[in-house]
Amino acid sequence: MSAADWIAVDWGTSNLRLWRMAADGTVLDRAESEAGMGRLAPEEFEPTLLELLPDLDAETPVIVCGMAGARQGWAEAPYVKTPCTPPGIAEAIAVPTRDPRLTVRILPGVAQDRPADVMRGEETQVSGFLALNPRFDGVICLPGTHSKWVHVSAGEIVSFRSFMTGEIFELLSQKSVLRHGLGGGWDDASFAEGVDQAMGRPAAFAAELFTLRAEGLLHGLTPEKATARLSGLLIGMELAAAKPYWLGQSVALLGASKLVAHYRSALETLAVPVVIADAERMTLEGLKAARKTEKTE
Repeated sequence: MSAADWIAVDWGTSNLRLWRMAADGTVLDRAESEAGMGRLAPEEFEPTLLELLPDLDAETPVIVCGMAGARQGWAEAPYVKTPCTPPGIAEAIAVPTRDPRLTVRILPGVAQDRPADVMRGEETQVSGFLALNPRFDGVICLPGTHSKWVHVSAGEIVSFRSFMTGEIFELLSQKSVLRHGLGGGWDDASFAEGVDQAMGRPAAFAAELFTLRAEGLLHGLTPEKATARLSGLLIGMELAAAKPYWLGQSVALLGASKLVAHYRSALETLAVPVVIADAERMTLEGLKAARKTEKTE
């Protein structure tokens, strides 16, 4: 196997993705692990990384984004404040390593003072999208456990807001009384109904949630319809609150294909123009953009 010119790493809370990179930006190899930040003590990061690089034979630069730079991670990489360009190598922190073959730097996250908000990892996806679309002015939406709406202009992150939509869905579907009536499958009409209900009557959100349980008991609401409507209610609430971001804007959606499809469906009913980009590719492109800033310094 060809020796890598550098290593790109996306270290999240639950998973770790690694790419061995050639000098021209070609991916030589890809590796993945479930050893996310949430499972590791600081002293375990270096050995975990080396397990995925068994043939490393020379000093190699490693550029890391994501939760490895959190306070509970490998080493804390301080936030860059908005408005800002997506962070590059100049803002990264160097991490001491025992193995001389590793030269590790962790990219920082981005913070916003008012309203208080933070992101760590998503800014690299934004960087990747802007590297491929340098003239884009608009909003980048990153659906997920904590969805992000990021306003970008002239290559800068101007402002952003985070929504705990995905985490609330998980809590309601696994810990609340609603769990008894939810299940697999999907129903597009029920999802659209939930979006419309939440956006039209957001104050009734808590009541609409319990209606899901009551309709299952009294009227035979099927698990797939209940699940889709719950998702629609939550995404509808998010869209109602994020209206200043998407109204009159071009929106780029970055994320897992299934979840992105739901956001796209909801936005298209509001006549919002949407483009879609693969989140993993944007992460890698963002890490490549950071590497380019290092080579030009």
